[in-house]
This record gives sequence, structure tokens and C-alpha cells, in this order.
Amino acid sequence: MLVVMKHDATAADIDAVVGTIREMGYDARPMPGKQRVAIGLVGNDGKVNADRIEALNGVLEIIHVSQPYKQVSREWKEESTVVVLDNGTRIGAGDVAVMAGPCAVESEAQIIGIAHRLRDGGATILRGGAFKPRTSPYSFQGMGEEGLKLLARAREETGMAIVTEAIDSESLDLVAEYADIVQIGARNMQNFSLLRRAGRAGKPVLLKRGMAATIKDLLLSAEYLLAEGNGNVILCERGVRSFDTHTRNLLDLTAIPVVKSLSHLPIIADPSHGTGIRNKVIPMARASVAAGADGLMIEVHPDPERAMSDGAQSLYPDMFEEMMEQIAVIAHAIGRTLVPPLVPAGSAQ
Repeated sequence: MLVVMKHDATAADIDAVVGTIREMGYDARPMPGKQRVAIGLVGNDGKVNADRIEALNGVLEIIHVSQPYKQVSREWKEESTVVVLDNGTRIGAGDVAVMAGPCAVESEAQIIGIAHRLRDGGATILRGGAFKPRTSPYSFQGMGEEGLKLLARAREETGMAIVTEAIDSESLDLVAEYADIVQIGARNMQNFSLLRRAGRAGKPVLLKRGMAATIKDLLLSAEYLLAEGNGNVILCERGVRSFDTHTRNLLDLTAIPVVKSLSHLPIIADPSHGTGIRNKVIPMARASVAAGADGLMIEVHPDPERAMSDGAQSLYPDMFEEMMEQIAVIAHAIGRTLVPPLVPAGSAQ
């Protein structure tokens, strides 16, 4: 980090900055220039409080020589992180992982039935909301712990791993008890107290990009999780808000290669929320795989017209099977494969 001083900064101003840096436990090296002095902060471990330095007299600006996020960056860890689930699914290892299921758990028949269909179609991770943060307080808010119990029952019957969202500290404890992956949704991407608690939950975390968040914002939010000791973090591009009204959001596929260049964490795409329109999901799923996504999160409902949330963007089961065939071709074309399907219970190993 560099502290650039104003051209009229006095020697006392410079000494005060140097002294403050040393009080913070770092080394300071003044570097006089033709017009102004810059002070280099040596030993930056990613925990520097730049606000304290910026407030000092004579300081013009702070320049972060390295990225403000540390542990999520490839400067910190060059090799890609691979998140391994109990059912053998590996996210970030090169294969394309598929998470699929309804937006919300609505009944035992709904979630158990669709889980079997998705497992047979090649998905290895079941998604389904038990707690639903909805824009309207009058919309279906989810089944709560009963929904989590139904997801766990679906896992027992199919072998699929479970990913579901925690919306606050109370629900996080329950989700961590039942799920294989704790999801932090777009609306909570910068809920820093929730992120810290999720980082201590002892489960992999799926972190969705906020609706108006930059890539830098996303990576800084992931830093909160890693700072708490949780390295099993999966990022998710789910679309950002746009001025266009033809889709629900703008699915930013550029984020996939950009994140991969900046961070060692795996990143998946959610074309369901990214488009909000059923017939746009499969094309953008294909494009996401082509862009290098480590996985997909797809909403699938046995009867979308009667879905209690997000029916307009949910695929029919046969559409999901069509999508799986198509993305397998795309993956093969760029030297990748889909995560191997789960062996049905009772089948020969």
C-alpha cells in the first residue's frame, strides 16, 4: 500500500504518517519524488485500516498496490480451490457441477418427486428454499425447518447433496444443521455479520453476487468468509440489475473469466435468476458452460404454473433433461465433462 502525500505536506505531516504506520505494527518507507512524497507500507497482511491513515494531515490518497481482498485472490493462493461434498461432487476441479430444484420446498411429494427426476437426469446437488426472502411481505416465505427436514429426506432417498439459503443468523444455524452447502443470497451478499457467522458454520458456502454489486464487491464479501477460516466458498453469478426490461436481470457472463483470473475460488452461474424467463434459461446455461463456469444452478419445478415462487423461470423436468444433453456437448467441445451422475441406491457399484 502507498500513502501519497499532498505537494504541500510538511515534514511533520510525513513524520506523523510514518509514526502512525509503525504504531499499527508495519514498517514505513518514505519515498521522496519531484513533486510529492509517497510512503510505502511494508508488511501489509490484508488487515490494514486505511481509514486511520487517510484522516491524517497532508494525506492525498491511498493506493492499494495489491487487491483489497487478500485470501480470495490468486496472489494469495495460485492453485484453484476445489470444494468436495460428501456425495463425491467436486466443484472447481474442471468438471461442471449441476445444482437443480424448485425455488421453494412446497410439499413432500413435490421435493421428493423432483429430486428423483433430477438425480436421474444427472444433477448431483438439490436446491430448494426453506427460508425465502421475498420482495413482498405477503409472498410465500417458505416452510422453515419443516422444509429443511424434507430436503434431508430427499437426500436420504437420492444421495444428492443439499444447498439451501440462510436469510439471517437464526436460520443459518438450522440450515447448517441440515444442508451440505449454506447459500447466502444476493440480498445478503453484504450482510457482513451474517457472512462472518457463515464463515464459522463449518459448511461450504455458496455466495451469490448482489443485484447491484461489482465483482470487487463480491470478492470482498467472500473475503469475510475466508477471514473466518472457511476456505470452502463457491461464488455465483446470478445477474445484475439493468435498464432493459426484456429480462429479469442481466446475466454477466464476463464475470466468470474475470473472477477466475482474480480468484482461486470456483464460480457457478444461475441463468434462472439471471434471465427470469424460462425459454432463456437453456441458452444462457449453454453460454455459461462455454464461458468456463464450474457449475450451474437451475430452477426446475414439476408444475411451474402452480409454483409458489419463481414459476416463470423454472424449467419443466423434460426441459432440464434437454439442457443436460446440450451442456454435455458444450463441455466436451472445450475439453470438459459434467460431474459424473450419482449411482442410484441399490445399484451395483
